[in-house]
Amino acid sequence: MSAPHLEVAEAPTTPGTELGSPATGVAVPGTAGPPAGRAYAVARLEDVPLGEGRAFVAGGVQVAVFRLRDGSVHATQAACPHAGGPLADGQTDPDVLVCPLHLYGFRWSDGSSTGGVGRVRVYPVREVDGMLVVDV
Repeated sequence: MSAPHLEVAEAPTTPGTELGSPATGVAVPGTAGPPAGRAYAVARLEDVPLGEGRAFVAGGVQVAVFRLRDGSVHATQAACPHAGGPLADGQTDPDVLVCPLHLYGFRWSDGSSTGGVGRVRVYPVREVDGMLVVDV
């Protein structure tokens, strides 16, 4: 099993984890092989308060990462497909994310819109050793 590529958004704590540099030798539990995309550590878990979202860059891709009040984490593209609204500032529940600009909703399950404006891309995200890791 090869280790995923990780990019760290915070100040480096381990040699080789400077911004834009891959962190090697990081095992991701529960994977039988390389992830479908590349894995990036975008923040510490506590950097995203419960019930809120934050925007990050993972491997050159802007993503919005949410930590719901039930403790689950979700990630999607950072901009709404309707008018480019900042999805990280939206409201969410375990099923739907609502864009703050025009209140269009998007399902976490598949990114589909509840109002017919297209879909958002959802990304696999998980907590690994206190870090939020997004596959893009």
